[in-house]
Amino acid sequence: MVGPSGALAAAPRHLLNLLLCFLAGGARASPATDALRHASPRAAAGGLCQQLLLPQGYPCTEHTVKTDDGFLLSVQHIPRGKNGVTDNAGPPVFLQHGLFQGGDTWFINSNEQSLGYILADNGFDVWIGNVRGTRWSKGHSTLSVHDKLFWDWSWQDLAEYDLSAMLSYVYTVTQTKILYVGHSQGTIMGLAAFTNPEIVKMIGSAALLCPISYLDHVSASFVLRAVAMHLDQMLITMGIHQLNFRSEMGVQILDSVCDAERLDCDSMLSSITVIRKGTFAKYDYGWVGNIGRYGQLHPPPFDLSSIPESLPIWMGYGGLDALADVTDVERTIKQLRSTPELLYIGDYGHIDFIMSVRAKDDVYVDLMRFLRAQQGMHSSY
Repeated sequence: MVGPSGALAAAPRHLLNLLLCFLAGGARASPATDALRHASPRAAAGGLCQQLLLPQGYPCTEHTVKTDDGFLLSVQHIPRGKNGVTDNAGPPVFLQHGLFQGGDTWFINSNEQSLGYILADNGFDVWIGNVRGTRWSKGHSTLSVHDKLFWDWSWQDLAEYDLSAMLSYVYTVTQTKILYVGHSQGTIMGLAAFTNPEIVKMIGSAALLCPISYLDHVSASFVLRAVAMHLDQMLITMGIHQLNFRSEMGVQILDSVCDAERLDCDSMLSSITVIRKGTFAKYDYGWVGNIGRYGQLHPPPFDLSSIPESLPIWMGYGGLDALADVTDVERTIKQLRSTPELLYIGDYGHIDFIMSVRAKDDVYVDLMRFLRAQQGMHSSY
């Protein structure tokens, strides 16, 4: 299922959904995330605010956002920094995590090194998004996580339903344009959503960490191995629609993917995102399904050139990124009408932009300069 140009072909939507459940197991640990993973079920009911942010001294409130297709998403709001007396006067900034992650990914390092804490401490009104199926967003108006239909969606639905609903909610509450920050899957969701005039009008600027739309040059071993062994079809045949990689079966499946070629599955966080054959297009339902949904045989592409030239965009990408390859990032840039501000770090991989303890100085200084510049805010960081 590798396309003729080396891109991932149109794998069934279940591959993305099933592997997204890997969040329950995790690939790497920090003191903060390790504590979250070992929290009792009762404590888990308190949500991200109670488990992580409030104990760190940050004010935090939980919000529930319902999508048009019935999913109940958890959104956290940090109105000010740890030592703030009044709510921050800065604009709302919305943080959208990547694949295999949740909103806690923005707080994975110390208070001084994690982007979520840094933004709150520097005057931004911080909002945290969590897409369906992640640890913090497993609710639905009629379905449970044990229902197959709960997992029957693609990343396109994350952009058109989840992101749309969360941004609309924040925009309604704040009554001002939102600064969007996304990583990995959060960038492909953002780029797809920004082609919709109704969504992009709510956005003041966008900062994209490891931007993804095309995957012609993906070299992440786990992705290529999972696709080659038809992992998605294997799981569907076994009747599995929700996969916990901490379970015995989950461990066996990981062993079959990782051990066969001594693949480095520590890089799994930087792995699975399913794109069409060298295109940035909507979900492929097959000829009959496409005609019914799109009125044509093939799924229509997301037209990046339709993103308004007036939308300021910043992109940070790395030379060692096995998923957001430099060549593919450059292709994305050429499709845009505007000229994004770029930050290239030659020795950064896909996850370094979030997890590296160097990211504070290497990445966040420039990212915050960009965000402040769009709002006319004074930069003191």
